[in-house]
Amino acid sequence: MTEQDHHRTTTVEQGRFCLAHCTCGWRGPARRARSMARADAEAHVSAPGRT
Repeated sequence: MTEQDHHRTTTVEQGRFCLAHCTCGWRGPARRARSMARADAEAHVSAPGRT
């Protein structure tokens, strides 16, 4: 199993905002643009030494 298998991300809409969540417990900041929330999630998965 690779390191990325432990980090599966999704985006969740809450009102006017979209947030990225990960199976490791990480949560991104609230964003108005879905594309920014997805970018946060991609950065989290590809970041070395992430928590």
